[in-house]
Amino acid sequence: MRSRTHAVYVISVAAELAGMHPQTLRIYERRGLVQPARSQGGNRRYSDVDIDRLRRIQELAGEGMNLEGIRRVMALEAELARLREENTELRHLASSAVAEAERRAPRRDLVPLHQAVAVFGQRQHPMG
Repeated sequence: MRSRTHAVYVISVAAELAGMHPQTLRIYERRGLVQPARSQGGNRRYSDVDIDRLRRIQELAGEGMNLEGIRRVMALEAELARLREENTELRHLASSAVAEAERRAPRRDLVPLHQAVAVFGQRQHPMG
């Protein structure tokens, strides 16, 4: 089974799968909205991920967005996805750290500290 990022489709097939004209794909490439891989002979090759991206571009264009707006939205969507992935990773690391701390035996060499509460203008009253 091949990866979704493996570029296998020639421009005519990619255009058909995305529901647009091959010239439109060339325009999107020139505008930096999609970067297809290139074969050894220099021909464009598109992956399933590229096809999904082209469909998303078409969806945003259908909502009336211009190409610069589409580029910005897609950049923000990519950043959001990256941040969500990072957040998930950090939550996992934090959870692992908490679990590790709970597994460790409490340190017996620590001495309790008595705390006091100070209210401005009043004497301190020891707690605990």
